[in-house]
Amino acid sequence: MHGTEASVMDAAHVALRTEGDSLVVVIGGEWSLEQTQPRLDALVDSGEIGAAGVRRMTFDATGIGSWDSSLLTFLVQCQRYCEKHGLECDRTGLPERTERLLALAAAVPDNVQPDPRPRASFVARLGTAALGGWRSVLTTMTFVGEVALSFAGLFTRRNHMRWRQFWVVVQINSSGALPIVTLIALLIGVIIAFLGVVVLERFGAGYYVSYLVGFGMLREMAALMTGIIIAGRTGAAFAAELGTMKVTEEIDAYTTLGVSPIDHLVLPRILGLFLMMPLLTLYADFVGIAGGMLVSRALLELSYTQFLNGLLAAVTISDALLGLLKGTIFGLIVGVAGCMKGLQGGSDASAVGRAATAAVVLGITLIIAANAVIDWLAALLNI
Repeated sequence: MHGTEASVMDAAHVALRTEGDSLVVVIGGEWSLEQTQPRLDALVDSGEIGAAGVRRMTFDATGIGSWDSSLLTFLVQCQRYCEKHGLECDRTGLPERTERLLALAAAVPDNVQPDPRPRASFVARLGTAALGGWRSVLTTMTFVGEVALSFAGLFTRRNHMRWRQFWVVVQINSSGALPIVTLIALLIGVIIAFLGVVVLERFGAGYYVSYLVGFGMLREMAALMTGIIIAGRTGAAFAAELGTMKVTEEIDAYTTLGVSPIDHLVLPRILGLFLMMPLLTLYADFVGIAGGMLVSRALLELSYTQFLNGLLAAVTISDALLGLLKGTIFGLIVGVAGCMKGLQGGSDASAVGRAATAAVVLGITLIIAANAVIDWLAALLNI
């Protein structure tokens, strides 16, 4: 059986011939990756070779010129063909460097991936998830208990807080947070007023839009939106700061020196946020009511006096205090979630991002859940 040579004599070409029980592969020409190379499977026919009694493959490379890795690719095809059909591969006719490279390639074992483990049953996966959730609850309760003990020790003077860090947190969540809180609270007040105007005017009760704005801002939206803003702004910052300190092993250094990370790093952040959140909620109340007042003035032609009189007639001091209570609780939630996720982060750079994301998700989730529980309790107590 004979192969066809290339029409261009200096191009890579391969011819096949049989000599007794040997299949001779005649290689010649210039081998380069920039040109189309011959393929062994297009030149041989396994049935004819078997009928001819071929037992081994040899090479004749006397006519070969320059070559690169394209020649090695062709020779690997020949070697795999021999393995597949049980032929002996005699590489003595190849250039010395080619033979060494092929031997080196054959010495590297294939990277065989282990078979994946069988998927666990639904009951096993459910049990694993339940155990993971229980461990998370225990970790959270342990962290909250450590923070409570540290807070109690502050009043008994058994530990000392970093007051400088405390005032930094206060500044970040006071003047630093006012622009975004102002914008969001103003827009929320405007949206509530627009909603009230559209709905109440259908019943000729547009005057009562002040009731809706007052209840909506004082009891619900001011504290809720401020908490969500601070969770995404400050909670993520707490997690990123503490997560970075853990990556750089500063947390381990504090522990080695006998300094409690809870007292030195966590308590100032939580206490600063605990004190500032009610003030931010109160500020959001005023801004949201001002936004609703402007909308009522523009669309209903209510004077500012009429709007305030209607608001004060329906809204009581308990509504405002309930909103401030929510803001205080939301501040604790954001502080605890951010610091806990930061200290529980991993030891690589990507762990900082994961900790910040987890802190925001956990903070917002707990804020909404706590808001629902507080509203339920307020309804039971007729507040």
